Formats: sequence, structure tokens, C-alpha cells
Amino acid sequence: MDTKQTQNYRNLEMVITEAKYTADIEGNNAGVFCQINGIETNVPIDENNRHYAEIMRQVAAGELTIADAE
Repeated sequence: MDTKQTQNYRNLEMVITEAKYTADIEGNNAGVFCQINGIETNVPIDENNRHYAEIMRQVAAGELTIADAE
């Protein structure tokens, strides 16, 4: 991707749905399994991860709820 394409990709609105925590072997939340713009993905719990930051922004704004891990 050239620089312009990369900038456009990073500025896309993230439509996040079906968010659910995933747990590690000890039962601690380790990530968020969700769909971002229709693509299933597992986002690690990392404040430096732009997807996780957007998930948390939407949760704080009351736009998204994350279901508990099973």
C-alpha cells in the first residue's frame, strides 16, 4: 500500500459488532473476539492496539457492550 492508501485505511470508521471477551487458560480476559467491518477478529487487550482502543472508546460511549467469556 502506498502512503495515501495506508492513511485512508487507518481513518476508516470501525463498525464493531458481536464483541465477546476471550479468556486465557487461567480464566482471565485475554482479548475481545468481534467483527470489525464484518470481519471476524480477535483483538488482544492492549491499550496500544488501535482496534482495542476503539473498542474501549465505543464501550465508554455506550455504543458497544462486550459479553463475558464462556
